[in-house]
Amino acid sequence: MAEHHHLTEDEKVLHSMGYAQELSRRMGTFQSFAISFSIICIISGGLASFPIAMSTVGPWTATICWILGGIYALIVAASLGQIASAYPTAGSLYHWSSILGGKFWGWLTAYTNLLGLLFVIPAVNVILYTFIRDLFFSGMLGWDVSTWTNTTMFTWIAAITIAQCALNHFGIRLTTILTDFSGYLILVITVILVGLLFMHVPSWDFGHAFAFVNKTGAAGGGVAPETGIFIAVLMGFLYPLFTITGFDASAHTSEETKDAQNTVHKGMLTSVFWSLVFGFALALGMVMALPAVYTTLAADPNQTMVSKEIMDQLAAIPGGPTPADMAILGWSSFAVLFNTLIMPSFLGKICAIGIILANFFCALSGLTSTSRMIYAFARDRGLPHQLAHVSKTYRTPTAAIWFTGIVTFLLVVITTPLNAFAALSTGCAMYLYMSYGMPVVAGFFAEGKTWTTYGKFRLGGLSKIFAIIVAIGTIGIIIGGHAFVPSITGDTFVPGLIYYTVAFYGLLILAWVAFEGRRFKGPPMGDEIARRQAEIAKMEAKLESR
Repeated sequence: MAEHHHLTEDEKVLHSMGYAQELSRRMGTFQSFAISFSIICIISGGLASFPIAMSTVGPWTATICWILGGIYALIVAASLGQIASAYPTAGSLYHWSSILGGKFWGWLTAYTNLLGLLFVIPAVNVILYTFIRDLFFSGMLGWDVSTWTNTTMFTWIAAITIAQCALNHFGIRLTTILTDFSGYLILVITVILVGLLFMHVPSWDFGHAFAFVNKTGAAGGGVAPETGIFIAVLMGFLYPLFTITGFDASAHTSEETKDAQNTVHKGMLTSVFWSLVFGFALALGMVMALPAVYTTLAADPNQTMVSKEIMDQLAAIPGGPTPADMAILGWSSFAVLFNTLIMPSFLGKICAIGIILANFFCALSGLTSTSRMIYAFARDRGLPHQLAHVSKTYRTPTAAIWFTGIVTFLLVVITTPLNAFAALSTGCAMYLYMSYGMPVVAGFFAEGKTWTTYGKFRLGGLSKIFAIIVAIGTIGIIIGGHAFVPSITGDTFVPGLIYYTVAFYGLLILAWVAFEGRRFKGPPMGDEIARRQAEIAKMEAKLESR
């Protein structure tokens, strides 16, 4: 107890919000940046979702839309950073919405954010498995992976998820070491990959890299449903925003970060900024190098990567295909690009290994962020209180960690037979940005009224302007996300994303009206914070008694 006579500023702030310092504070400014930069991981979503760019409004999506989407993500990060500086807790979005918009708004934000986070991990782990199969075993080792089944995938993803949970279980120090390494790894691999891509550029006419053309439907290999140009643009924004998301990881680890009021917003902003810069270079390199894929494959009479039908269509284009024409490769565009142009070189093989490792660390960061959110929400009885258990030995939320691992693995098992992975991967970006917008919108109405406690980072006159931009962008993301994943009718009905959204929010509202509205108290406020101080001292003394 003696140590509590010399409370750190972080502990004082946390106590003032009614919480004990249960988790271990080991993260600094770089670690706060690295965990968000790792979960953004431009060589995960930036590569796996590249077909979305080419098959919506063509190269324009990959270049101009990437810049616009990145700037929007910066505005979102700045808006959230202002609130994070005032209220640096592991609950972050949920806590902020509760304080600024009331306990129902906070409760709704919590479940929206939780759904998005729970979708991120299986989406990235499926991408990781695909890269392991296609880049390593098939591309590097030359194995025939055509016989690999869903059971193979489930086995791999189970092993990957267990490893990620174990690394989280044994302490934030170990996790931060790996995410620090991941930050450097992503930058190095991106630079190498961009260099290799530009070595294969057949034409330096950069006008082709900004071509704006509707490539939905068959013209884009069936990646996006055929639609008009306006909806195609909204769907195209899924490319940068599916990639540049998850930066709330810096906020979710606030209670494990030193000088959180002055650090968390920097972690979010810098992770988004550098993802925007390096991601643009990567997208530009992929777009410019795409026509070389056709040239290389056309010179190989034994190639089997692209069907004869597609090769014939590309061959019929006067003067050869432009980057926009290569959208016809559809979902295989990145895999064909990488295995054709990059993989044969030694550096290409290094890139393949780096991409696989970075995707593992991406999902690891996602699991860290999700488990901390679950821990914080359970601490306030929004989820079963058992999930708020903290290991005395490792000072990590072990129950939340393993619960996250189990749920995300089950999501893979459930969605795969339903062919619902598109809903899972698109939903993670859409629901996360919805959850980002909720506290920002609440802050728009509360700022200067009920919101009078501010942190070290403030937007000043930009605050309300940014909030309006965030709200408009959130509406656009909702429209684009639902349009990109429509219901598919046929021999087997595949429900579109709208079914998930309606069912999810229908159940939430029903639960709130039936019992949660009376049972759930939300985060501590007012007199409740003062009443908790004695309990906080006992909890911290118990954890420090080892």
